[in-house]
Amino acid sequence: MAKLFGFSIEDTEPLSPTAVSPVPPNNEDGVDHYMSSGFFGSYVDIEGVFRTEFDLIKRYREMALHPEVDGAIEDIVNEAIVTDTNDTPVQIELSNLNASDGIKKKIRSEFKYILDLLDFDKKAHEIYRNWYIDGKIYYHKIIDMKNPQEGIQELRYIDAMKMRYVRQQKKKEGDKQNVFQKLRSDNPMDYEFPEIEEYFIYNPKKSYPTGNINAQGASQGVKIAKDAITYCTSGLVDRNKGASLSYLHKAIKALNQLRMIEDSLVIYRLSRAPERRIFYIDVGNLPKVKAEQYLRDVMMRYRNKLVYDANTGEIRDDKKYMAMLEDFWLPRREGGRGTEISTLPGGQNLGEITDIEYFKKKLYRSLNVPPSRMDGEGGFNLGRSSEILRDELKFTKFVGRLRKRFSNMFNDMLKTQLLLKNIITPEDWEVMSEHIQYDFLYDNHFSELKDAELMNERLTLAQTAEPYIGKYFSQDYVRRHILRQTDVEIIEQDALIKKEIKDGIIPDPATIDPATGQPLDSAAGMDLGKPQMEPEIDGSATEAPELPKGGEI
Repeated sequence: MAKLFGFSIEDTEPLSPTAVSPVPPNNEDGVDHYMSSGFFGSYVDIEGVFRTEFDLIKRYREMALHPEVDGAIEDIVNEAIVTDTNDTPVQIELSNLNASDGIKKKIRSEFKYILDLLDFDKKAHEIYRNWYIDGKIYYHKIIDMKNPQEGIQELRYIDAMKMRYVRQQKKKEGDKQNVFQKLRSDNPMDYEFPEIEEYFIYNPKKSYPTGNINAQGASQGVKIAKDAITYCTSGLVDRNKGASLSYLHKAIKALNQLRMIEDSLVIYRLSRAPERRIFYIDVGNLPKVKAEQYLRDVMMRYRNKLVYDANTGEIRDDKKYMAMLEDFWLPRREGGRGTEISTLPGGQNLGEITDIEYFKKKLYRSLNVPPSRMDGEGGFNLGRSSEILRDELKFTKFVGRLRKRFSNMFNDMLKTQLLLKNIITPEDWEVMSEHIQYDFLYDNHFSELKDAELMNERLTLAQTAEPYIGKYFSQDYVRRHILRQTDVEIIEQDALIKKEIKDGIIPDPATIDPATGQPLDSAAGMDLGKPQMEPEIDGSATEAPELPKGGEI
């Protein structure tokens, strides 16, 4: 009997028993729903492609050893994981999370702890590459069973060929058949729904588990609880066979075709490249046996095979070895044209490699890598983003999708760590996980060009619309629809502007003349806040003013 080790995080309030469905959970992890007595992990090999996921992973790893595939994988991994001497390859982004600063600080601290356990700064490239090639990755979350509140103690990588994820129906006593038992009526609530058990099987011998783990004769393995394993897949699933695939899967045929074309090209060039001669030897009326002997004598007489010894640098006559590409010696009877020597030309189209280039581009396209990156074609464009090829734009989006999928690994580890340390509850995590993002370090020149050009275009448009602010547009409209600022950005920028005005970093707009942009002259003593009024004229002003009396002369 296999042992169950690890841990399980149980929800204190499970789903209401009234909210049920006859359909089992459909998770995109390549795991089918298996009945309690059925086999799992074995598929019919009709097309000769693969029999089990075990064979499939072996094929993926063999493909990765091919130089062209390895170059494409390196392009993808280098785009997705950017290593910098100062910054970590990935950081957690909590700006959209509605939580207190204390909770956010704890989450950031625990995420940094997880990255330290993975040694992600140093091993990020290898971890991501293994996940991309295999199409899945397993990590065993090791905790202290006596003190689980201390969190994860170690994250141990597990070879994908030694693990199997199983979703199985629990068999109860008295069950005669593994189907939904209808009780009374057509009401869905009147069905007895099966209880699904999920676990992992670990086999250290790299032997793929087949059959029921509890049955006799099944592959020996260890049952591990679902919560004790971090399991992250590529997201690609073969719907027909229920197998989880790698992004290398669709390149299998293209790679095999490229290999065959290259091998046939080598064989053709070796056999067709040299020029060969045909010796027609006149044997007269000699009998067949003597004619053949005479032909051999002539052949050995004129045949002078020089062999170059690369070890000693000597050139010697070596007649005992037969070359792969020999000349032709043919007898000719009396009445013919006598002894003659003619030459067969070598291959004329040996420089044609158009078919090789076609299949190489096909391979790169099947790996979602732009063919322009093949062998450094096209160089590196430092111009405008509009000059960037559409393939590069597609490639950038593809890498972004891969990053999103790979982030599920961090999500699972972080969830376990936060729950074990009682920082959050399972109910809180369901709400918070949607707003937790992971910010990968970017090194894509195209994205920088695109952002710079977008900002330049927006500022130019805002400058054009400035005379119409207050007439056709409001300030808020310009900021939201032209500069594309969000509510959060508007609040943040307003607060920063006020702070910088208060600190004297930037001048107060109230002291700037909007027409000239120059600061107003405060020494003139003019109060710009109040309009200057003309002096009032009353009736007393019509009378002659009384002149001051002067002194006596």
